[in-house]
Amino acid sequence: MQQEEWIGWIIRVVLASVVLGFLLVLGRWLMGNSRNWRELWRALASTVRRQACVLMFCSAMCFLVTLLLPMARFDAGLVGVIIRLLGVIWIALGAWAVSLSLSIVVGTMQWKYNVDVADNLLARRMHTKIRVLQRVVVVVIWVAAIAGMLMQFDSFRALGTTLLASAGVLSIVLGISAQKTFGSMIAGVQVALTHPINLDDVVIVEGEWGRIEEITFTYVVVKIWDQRRLIVPITYFLETPFQNWTRRNADITGSVFLHLDYDTPLESLRAEAQRLCKEAGPLWDGKTCVLQITEAGAETMTIRVLVSSSDASKAWDLRCLVREGLIDFVKANYPESLPKRRVAIQESRKADFPDEK
Repeated sequence: MQQEEWIGWIIRVVLASVVLGFLLVLGRWLMGNSRNWRELWRALASTVRRQACVLMFCSAMCFLVTLLLPMARFDAGLVGVIIRLLGVIWIALGAWAVSLSLSIVVGTMQWKYNVDVADNLLARRMHTKIRVLQRVVVVVIWVAAIAGMLMQFDSFRALGTTLLASAGVLSIVLGISAQKTFGSMIAGVQVALTHPINLDDVVIVEGEWGRIEEITFTYVVVKIWDQRRLIVPITYFLETPFQNWTRRNADITGSVFLHLDYDTPLESLRAEAQRLCKEAGPLWDGKTCVLQITEAGAETMTIRVLVSSSDASKAWDLRCLVREGLIDFVKANYPESLPKRRVAIQESRKADFPDEK
């Protein structure tokens, strides 16, 4: 056996070992999930089954034409055109197959990292990274496929040679014209790798409270609390300060402010705040429930109640519940402690000097 054949066999064995090792690692990784395979099949079937059927049908038809073409008695020119068209179709089918395989891998990883759990920070990070990188890879695949299709024709090959000859000028022109586009793509990859935001993160953007609903190459969709959508350029989250309430975890502390009179009994109010938190059920996480005087004004004192929750939505509901409960408690038990304005009335000058005319 010649040396070239030995090298070929070694390369085949190495590639087969790599593929087998990848399949074994993938199977072991999937088996570590507590959910069964039927759930994975249901998650993938809705998006993959129809595309796979169409892809297999088109591939079979193209393969059949390729087999029957040598038997057909066509002119040499027509045969050349058909061969080029078949090459274009095979390249498109190959790109489609790779994209579909990538969708299967992405769907499997999203199934592995379930976001429907209480502590889903890792899952949200993985979903963000997977979706953004998937879009990048799909764009690269189809750009390469289109280039391969065009290279099937001699005229485009000559055009490609001409473009390569003027690559210096062309790169400058493209760099200037597509600066923002490439900058947005790079920003999208940076967001996917560094995670300043993740899907379903709670953020404050442009003074609006909302959740990250979608991350694309060029923009991010923020779902506002009142069902509006705020469309923000993806570079915004790398260049502009913003608040991310779930950067590390979803725990958050909310505050309630009350302005009451100085004769308000603080211990009774503090006990009522503790009772309201304990009766709030899942809204309160049991960590923080503190009542303090934070400011003493000319007419009233400012009382601040700090309460903690497992996420921002529960914190909002808990703050409203504590605020309403404390106001009702003061009105029912200590109405004299509600804010009042004190006015000092002096006697008239005539009453002070009765003999003055």
